[in-house]
Amino acid sequence: MLKPLLETMRPKQWAKNLFIFAGLIFGKKLLYPSLLARNVLAFVLFCLISSTIYLINDLADIEKDRQHPTKRRRPLPSGRLQPRVAIIAAALFPAISMPLAFLLNLQFGLVAMAYLATMIAYSLLLKNLVIVDVLVVSAGYVLRVAAGVIVTGVPFSPWLYVCTTLLALFISFSKRRHELLILEGTANEHRATLNEYTPHLLDEMISVVTSTTVIAYSFYTFSAPNLPPNHAMMLTIPFVLYGIFRYLYLIHVRNEGGTPEELVFKDKPLLLAIALWALTVLFVLYVK
Repeated sequence: MLKPLLETMRPKQWAKNLFIFAGLIFGKKLLYPSLLARNVLAFVLFCLISSTIYLINDLADIEKDRQHPTKRRRPLPSGRLQPRVAIIAAALFPAISMPLAFLLNLQFGLVAMAYLATMIAYSLLLKNLVIVDVLVVSAGYVLRVAAGVIVTGVPFSPWLYVCTTLLALFISFSKRRHELLILEGTANEHRATLNEYTPHLLDEMISVVTSTTVIAYSFYTFSAPNLPPNHAMMLTIPFVLYGIFRYLYLIHVRNEGGTPEELVFKDKPLLLAIALWALTVLFVLYVK
């Protein structure tokens, strides 16, 4: 049962929890070993918490997933993992992670609890509310960033919270579009809100979020108080532009985007753009 349980925990999606390190990196504290260790622990705890959500979500959607062209291969709908084992794990993970979260930092524990409660509400109810479903997913990313900022204990530019929200909306709307197209006429049988979306509506939303993301990130690069006064962070804008345009190409031309965490690592040009952006950020912030 260990292998299918680990698969249901979705370790590939743990990459989303890397947003916890945003406060450490942009707060210029990456080279402080004690703070790095605290952030690594926070990352591990959020991986356990997010795995709890994935288990609950798969348990709630087990019947719908059996009708899905790809999700039916998951351990629970395919029968490779017994629901009883998933229920025990879903109860055990928060029983371990939440006390450790409060021991690490009281405010961090509160944010972790808010994240857990919000995502459980999403799995059981909020994912059935059109537009609200995407906003809640985006809130999960913001809570990850907030958790990392609290653990690091450094000031964090409000612009980065805005950029995180917009980026999460961009990815979420793109995922909804992919699901809507791949499931065609049976979309509402797998996710109730898909019946409320249309490709045109999602394209309009993606267009709004895309332009707003570029504007918000550009403002951040020359207006955030903790950045170098020479505005060198503006050198990262071209990589952001390319990354967004490449992602749009992948979802509109190649009809991808259903699994963003896999798409990032599968598409080499997109991965290269992200790597170059990260290296440029580190150079601007840490190389004198």
